[in-house]
Amino acid sequence: MNTQANPVGSTQVNQRDSFADARKVLEDAVAAGAFPGCAFGILADKDIVLQGALGRHTYEAEAPPVQATTVYDIASLTKVVATTAAAMLLHQRGVLDLETPLGEILPAFVVGRPPEQHARNVTVRHLLAHNSGLPGYVELFRAETTPDSLLRACLQLPLEAEPGQRAEYSDIGFLLLGTALEVLTGESLDCWTQREIFAPLGLVATGFTPDPHLRDLFPPTEEDTTLRHRRIQGEVEDENAWRMRGVAGHAGVFSNVPDLLTFARAILEAADTSGGRSLFTKETVNTFAERQLPEGSSRALGWDTPSENSSAGRHFSRHSIGHLGFSGCSLWIDLDARIAAVLLTNRTWPDRKSQLIREVRPAFHNGLREALNRDSK
Repeated sequence: MNTQANPVGSTQVNQRDSFADARKVLEDAVAAGAFPGCAFGILADKDIVLQGALGRHTYEAEAPPVQATTVYDIASLTKVVATTAAAMLLHQRGVLDLETPLGEILPAFVVGRPPEQHARNVTVRHLLAHNSGLPGYVELFRAETTPDSLLRACLQLPLEAEPGQRAEYSDIGFLLLGTALEVLTGESLDCWTQREIFAPLGLVATGFTPDPHLRDLFPPTEEDTTLRHRRIQGEVEDENAWRMRGVAGHAGVFSNVPDLLTFARAILEAADTSGGRSLFTKETVNTFAERQLPEGSSRALGWDTPSENSSAGRHFSRHSIGHLGFSGCSLWIDLDARIAAVLLTNRTWPDRKSQLIREVRPAFHNGLREALNRDSK
């Protein structure tokens, strides 16, 4: 991972005055303490029309300023940039059948369970769609201190609903999905995604487990006073992923705005009806962008889609896919309008109390889309 990739600093790429409203949203957010700084960018029809940054790594006056290339802990964006992207490629290559029961890949998931738990009916599709019946989040890290013990505990968690009947966003499901993909590929998730996704796309600042010697280059995510008892900087914030030594299907990837816009471009190139050279095919993108059961869920396969009061704001089409990260990051891709937007922050600094990001995201995205709409007239 190269933390100095694409050194354009905090300059704006093709920035126009029309984006002033969107930038003002972020300036006000920093002033209100939503986060100490941020990096952002927007892609329109494969071109970066805005890329920039503001604020600092922390609220201290001497803290480094955020650059457009600053690398952040992108938290649950890992689910789409690494795990879902891997599932897309493996499905595209005929290696991954979405209807395969998880128990066929990870037998320990079903061994010893009573039939009424329906574990044998949980498929890869259920994990991607967040409707497996598994719990959303469990603090396994408090009792389990090694990757193996945490994985065993995860495999043994009881289902809370019958598969396919309830939408429940599940870190647990994606932790198991990441492990299942490792079994299918015979390789760790970090190594496989680096070779098959990040390197082919030229994502030079993206990856798991950054070099510890470079930690000072990353905006810290929090002052951990309960588990690690130190500043969390340049290591994954999510505790379950940390127990997995920083490599997990639900969290662990670090990235920056230029790389995420490049990733989004690959998705848009695949979705382009005129074709193009992309890592993914149009059929794959369409398959994974389709909303899943139960009725009313906004979840596609791995991806989220806009719902009422969406973080994407008012202007992203129904045919959009995206995801959020707990650390304050987001990626939204409008497959119809051919637009992608990235916002990276460390809103959990110095602790996780502030929820202002919920107001910032839709307002920021509205400002971006309204600026583009004005310029297109």
